[in-house]
Amino acid sequence: MKLKTVELNGKHYAEITDGKPVYVHDDGKEIPFDAVQTVDTIKRLNGEAKGHRERAETAEGALKVFEGLDAAAARKALDVVKNLDDKKLVDAGEVDRVKSEAIKAVEDKYAPIVKERDKLQASLVSEKVGGSFARSKMIADKLAIPADLVQARFGEHFRLEGENVVAYDKSGNKLFSRSSPGELATFDEALEMIVEQYPYRDSILKGSGASGGGAQNNHPGHAGGNKSMPRAQFDKLDPGAQMAHVKGGGAITD
Repeated sequence: MKLKTVELNGKHYAEITDGKPVYVHDDGKEIPFDAVQTVDTIKRLNGEAKGHRERAETAEGALKVFEGLDAAAARKALDVVKNLDDKKLVDAGEVDRVKSEAIKAVEDKYAPIVKERDKLQASLVSEKVGGSFARSKMIADKLAIPADLVQARFGEHFRLEGENVVAYDKSGNKLFSRSSPGELATFDEALEMIVEQYPYRDSILKGSGASGGGAQNNHPGHAGGNKSMPRAQFDKLDPGAQMAHVKGGGAITD
């Protein structure tokens, strides 16, 4: 970087722009030199450097009290102190062991109670949900298969929430009553809605799916040809034959 000059009457003078001498940098760029701003900047940087130096000296002085201290040992000691129990120093690992044993003792103590609670809850669900299927007027009046088979096929749509049996559609949405808007559907109303969406509903509804003239087909592979069948006989069929019987509109009698 060098001062830019101009020649006048055989003499060289510094070129001045806005009261500032112009310097030419190594890349050829010409920039006026602001001496006042430069002095102010130097003062500011000197002040900052002084502040950094003073803070460093203060920190060094504070650290002197820790000279010779083993940092790892100090950290371990602090961890132990954090685990004070009845004014006795206990190793941190021992505290964790004691906590685990205490938790296990409580769990073991209440495990039978929890088991009994779960058993009662299962019984309650069985009575509420299963009982709803067993007592269903809709099943008795409109379906050609017994309540237990209806529950096996559609039971997943019903959940016990509090004291109420609540129905859900296949998308996981609660079913609401059509006759009482804003209220949850009753069990029979919900079951009827669910059956309406069942692809094979015609095979399980009474009065549908029967062969013309009430024809009977006693061939073992065609159990569905019989309009009705005792449960004992139905239970002896393989799953495929049972499904064929149901899909064919066959009923099951007790």
